[in-house]
Amino acid sequence: MESLFKQHQDLFLALYRIVLGLLFACHGAATLFGVLGGPQGGPAPAFAEWPGWWAAAIELVAGTMVLLGVATRAAAVICSGTMAYAYFVVHQPQALFPIENGGEKAALFCWGFLLIAVLGPGRWALSTLRTPQESLAR
Repeated sequence: MESLFKQHQDLFLALYRIVLGLLFACHGAATLFGVLGGPQGGPAPAFAEWPGWWAAAIELVAGTMVLLGVATRAAAVICSGTMAYAYFVVHQPQALFPIENGGEKAALFCWGFLLIAVLGPGRWALSTLRTPQESLAR
């Protein structure tokens, strides 16, 4: 079983990156455009309203970049930082642990994107199509 995971490590990393980016981008789209069930936890923020509109814009744009594998590490760091900010500013003042303060999604997204930032996009990313010689060298 371990050899199966090792053999298909690039596939699993790509699937993880794609799903995480898609979920994040959907959250941003829901907040900005009222689709997919609309904004979570309240009304849609007004254009350029701090921090809600900006957070949703980051979720949509950077989440899509992670999903596609374009400038993945930078986008993942931005996504992770956005969720760290959300956790410590919105959730943590209510209670210490995420299970108590409703910050599970923020904490999971934060750590998930940090993992992508460390591991990189993997072989199955659009950025590897841009520079085929570098990709083949890896």
